[in-house]
Amino acid sequence: MIYSHEVEEMCTVAQGVHHGAAPIPEEAKWVKSKQITDISGLTHGVGWCAPQQGACKLTLNVKEGIIQEALVETIGCSGMTHSAAMASEILPGLTLLEALNTVLEALNTDLVCDAINTAMRELFLQIVYGRTQSAFSEDGLPVGAGLEDLGKGLRSQVGTMYGTLKKGPRYLEMAEGYVTGIALDADDQIIGYQFVNLGKMTDFIKKGDDPTTAWEKAKGQYGRVADAVKIVDPRKE
Repeated sequence: MIYSHEVEEMCTVAQGVHHGAAPIPEEAKWVKSKQITDISGLTHGVGWCAPQQGACKLTLNVKEGIIQEALVETIGCSGMTHSAAMASEILPGLTLLEALNTVLEALNTDLVCDAINTAMRELFLQIVYGRTQSAFSEDGLPVGAGLEDLGKGLRSQVGTMYGTLKKGPRYLEMAEGYVTGIALDADDQIIGYQFVNLGKMTDFIKKGDDPTTAWEKAKGQYGRVADAVKIVDPRKE
């Protein structure tokens, strides 16, 4: 070890007490995380690719340092879905930390997509600072809890809206489903919308309904649609 002249000239002062890591909340326990098996929790991380044209929401359920469950949701980039498919195979079973004082095994996996890697980084910060969703849940959340983010039909909650100064807003996709019509009042302001829940429609078809019947059964509406002066197809009109 090489020291500068200034350091060499200093007198030695004893180091004080080192109290170790501050405890963080994990599954309703206060834990001083010092090794891989000390890490448990379910949490989320959101990441983005370098040009920020796409994003990823990553949900991991970690038990005693091992990733037991991974939910990967992507938006904005078609290629990102292939990286998400890889991630769903790669991540479960990995250790959150490969070994003490080494890089994250999961953080540096070859997932191609920057957004997923960035989401892993953000998720890791949530975990190590004790901000997991299950921080105060006794025994944490069961494996499978990640699917609760999807709801019935196991489809991601996606919203897609578009607007221009000249022509105004268009609702294209709401949490309820694919928007088929936006309801306008006499002032051409949106007062509601009609939609088709594609997840429900697919389930009806799988159960034997013909597509037309399934479409009708999966339709719904929100707002004052009954008071509308006109219904506009947001993709055509």
